[in-house]
Amino acid sequence: MRLRGKTLFIAGASGMAAETARLALKEGAQVFAVDRNPDTTNFLRSELSSRTASIETYCADLAEESEVEAAFRQCIETFGSFDAVFHAVGISGRRFGDGALHACTLAGWDTTHTNNATTAFLVSRAALQYFIARDPVMPANLRGTILNMASVLAYSPQKDFFATHAYAASKGAVISMTRSAAAYYAPHRININAIAPGLVASPMSARAQNDPAILEFIRHKQPLSENLLDPREIAEAAIFLLSDAARNITGQVLAIDGGWTVSE
Repeated sequence: MRLRGKTLFIAGASGMAAETARLALKEGAQVFAVDRNPDTTNFLRSELSSRTASIETYCADLAEESEVEAAFRQCIETFGSFDAVFHAVGISGRRFGDGALHACTLAGWDTTHTNNATTAFLVSRAALQYFIARDPVMPANLRGTILNMASVLAYSPQKDFFATHAYAASKGAVISMTRSAAAYYAPHRININAIAPGLVASPMSARAQNDPAILEFIRHKQPLSENLLDPREIAEAAIFLLSDAARNITGQVLAIDGGWTVSE
């Protein structure tokens, strides 16, 4: 199994994050999942803890520095260490004022960046501080892995249905941070990558899932699936990039988009 014996810190406990937790447990990993919604963390723990003792959940707002630090301390207290981090939390900022740039509110911009880019920064920073501190005393084959959640909208825009420019910019920031950090931390044997999904059937895409015009658009824009993507397909790719099978991959952004970026 690709993750046997490893501990995975997942920032998020629903949608693609939850699917990744489920697969990671099947792969033999221990999972520590963090989300600010207690209903979400409680549901995931109740679902999976009945099958295994290898999962723990924790409620924290990952946009708050102190809460991120507390979450990592709790993960280490629970499992003794962690080997890989998947940052999968984020929001659509539309209800906060995100939209086309001329109409986007400052609150929409700030809220979207806080929940998408700032959380990625805080989670990555905490993980890297831990990995670097243990690096000099660990055998050469042990290292750290970080995987961030981006989006195809960061570099493949769509004007009719997805004109949320704060969201695109926040995910672009995640990509830039991922690539620049990957270059810096490669000598520490830490690999850092991102995945960029197309439109996925997750809680964040509820609006799109109930819009016939968007569903018809997606049928052509994501021709490999002819529909919204299954969160499990994103999780499968995440598991690979979090495992030792991807130990020589870093600074990459993997599009999992059903053909979005190559379709009209």
